Amino acid sequence: MSERVPQSANPLFRSQLSTLRQRLSEVSRSWAIDDYRACVRFHTRMLPGWMGVERCTIFILELESRKICSIFGTGLIERQIEPPLEGSIVGGVIRSGESRIENTLSSQSGFHVYAAELTGFKCRNMLCSPIRSLSGNGVIGAVQLLNKLGNNVFDFEDLQQLEEVAHYLSISIESIVLNQEILRIAGYLDNEVERLTNISVRNTSLVAESQGMREVLDLVKIVSDTPINVLIQGENGTGKELIARMIHERGSRKANPFVPVNCACIPEALIESEFFGHEKGAFSGADTARKGRFEEALGGTLFLDEIAEMPLSTQPKFLRAIQEGEGTRLGSNKIKTYDVRLISATNKDLAAEVQKGAFRQDLFFRLFSVEILIPPLRQRQEDILPLAIHFLEETNKKFNKNVIGLSPELIDTFEKYPWPGNVRQLQKEIERLVALTQTGSVVEPGCCSRELVAFFSENKKQNERINEKSGLAMGDHVQRLEIDLIKRALKESGGNKTRAAQVLQITRQGLLKKIKRFGLQERF
Repeated sequence: MSERVPQSANPLFRSQLSTLRQRLSEVSRSWAIDDYRACVRFHTRMLPGWMGVERCTIFILELESRKICSIFGTGLIERQIEPPLEGSIVGGVIRSGESRIENTLSSQSGFHVYAAELTGFKCRNMLCSPIRSLSGNGVIGAVQLLNKLGNNVFDFEDLQQLEEVAHYLSISIESIVLNQEILRIAGYLDNEVERLTNISVRNTSLVAESQGMREVLDLVKIVSDTPINVLIQGENGTGKELIARMIHERGSRKANPFVPVNCACIPEALIESEFFGHEKGAFSGADTARKGRFEEALGGTLFLDEIAEMPLSTQPKFLRAIQEGEGTRLGSNKIKTYDVRLISATNKDLAAEVQKGAFRQDLFFRLFSVEILIPPLRQRQEDILPLAIHFLEETNKKFNKNVIGLSPELIDTFEKYPWPGNVRQLQKEIERLVALTQTGSVVEPGCCSRELVAFFSENKKQNERINEKSGLAMGDHVQRLEIDLIKRALKESGGNKTRAAQVLQITRQGLLKKIKRFGLQERF
């Protein structure tokens, strides 16, 4: 069984990731815009003298956050002022793309009053012009002049001059804005490359969209670099062996064997021979000498699946092998030295097994230093659809078919179904669906196994019952939405129906008709 994210296991892909990370790092280091910033600083120093004003501030609009911030200004540090898009003169200029002259600010309220409290500089009048993108991306900032000298006021000639300055500032401002955006994207891509690199494992791919599986992968990364024994716990079908292989492949022992053993599948009479080996003639049928699993895993990793099923009678010798790093084959007194890393897995609560007396406590404490818990698929809903699509692609190739996708009803069923068999069950279900669906068709719930069909039918009936009780007719919903919007608009406008109609983008007469129809006239 395999889970999957892009083909990060491929060595060529890993090389490409490494190259991309290097280029992103170069972008972050080499995108120098000091000349552009120097140009903007120059304007903030010189404009007050040219235009006869006390102060000049230049703002930019950040592309990602849509926040406005001062980048340079007379007497200001960078980002000291962040006027809102709504409720400030600078925000209004950036939103409208139109310059503004305000000559009576000392008698007005607004964001400029807050800015005065923040900076200690009181504003009497203001001239503000938008800085437009030369590449057609709208308004990217604004340049603001404060307090005309000599108690004079700003006029149309001042506005024309500032708009000309704003035009020439646009090249520098746009370069700064693009710099911030490029570095943000580079940082995001670098994080994604790091994530892909972290889960890159030879011949293994993994889906880890859910937070639970991302935490598992973070822990895998940590323990892979440290030669400690690990216990992986999780329900059947969650991918415990896959995680064990990832730990081995990422660690320093990856060039040596990974030896998996299912403890539940070995008869108790043969389990000692299985792990420690035997010499020729050690027991009836031992025609040749044979290495045990500890010897086979020399220098590598021994994966003990279903460790809770190991018989109590075998556990003491197993404990010595772990504790002392040595043991003997059946029929021999010669001590063999074991250099292996142990990764164990179980679908049981091993601590509870110790309490019941079904597992030795001393072996429990020697068996592992770190525990990894893999969440069941029902707790990883974000992983279900990506896994299903991956298995669909794999099975199409395997069966030489082209089943083109999953129907919305099937996807909904998959995401609601509890998946008692976890990822393994999902994989087998997809294989069944591809086998029973014609090439070129979309998979429908009717082709599912009995369990899924029954679940789909019951879920459909339950939804119908809920819909009948809650009255989910479209007309009812539209009416409820209209009533809610009208109430909100009237509340925000203080009961002014003309303003409420403008907010709702309908005529006043239309609003009055709806108020009467819905019986709202007595409330406002």
